[in-house]
Amino acid sequence: MKALFPKNKFKNSLMNKKCILFDADGVVINSELFTVQYQKQFGISNDEMLPFFKGIFQDCLVGKADLKKVVQPYLKKWEWEGDVDGFLLFWFKAEHNIDKRVIELISDLRKNAVLCYLATNQEKYRTEYMRKEMGFDKVFDGIFSSAEIGSKRPDREFYEFIFREVAKKGISKEQIFYIDDTASHVESAEEQGVDAHLYSDFEEFNGFVRPLIKKGFH
Repeated sequence: MKALFPKNKFKNSLMNKKCILFDADGVVINSELFTVQYQKQFGISNDEMLPFFKGIFQDCLVGKADLKKVVQPYLKKWEWEGDVDGFLLFWFKAEHNIDKRVIELISDLRKNAVLCYLATNQEKYRTEYMRKEMGFDKVFDGIFSSAEIGSKRPDREFYEFIFREVAKKGISKEQIFYIDDTASHVESAEEQGVDAHLYSDFEEFNGFVRPLIKKGFH
């Protein structure tokens, strides 16, 4: 696994790339986890919330369960006094912290004919929030969400769906570059033949991809 960007390999490993897949949380979005924020504000322990997110929520991530329905029974235990729609809005707003530097970089890449996609494990309601409220439907050439694909990272089917979609644009998997802040996701992408790297620092990543951007862009 390429945990850091080897500077002597920057240009050689990237110059044939025509498509970049961006992870959402931890790369494009930088915010404290919703659960951490919620626990601080409402005094709820992690032990109270973890079973939901480790359990039935995983079905939401692949479109097999509806988040609004399955989270409803937990709200009283979590001391939420509003309705389920208000809870989801609180959740999504808590993690609405977009890294504008990454957005600007994506804009420059797309102006230079590099296709940029969001590739993320998300349930359907937050996927839609990302599209509309975060504006990602305009930021990216497309969004690959696990809830819509029916499979999530690190499953092979998640990547194979993406390969088929980008192939329609004339892109092979050898021309894809994938960036994620989770080591296991990087490893699974590499196992599928994708050039994948672990994200830890914007400046380092920015320096890495700048060779794809023509002079005249900052």
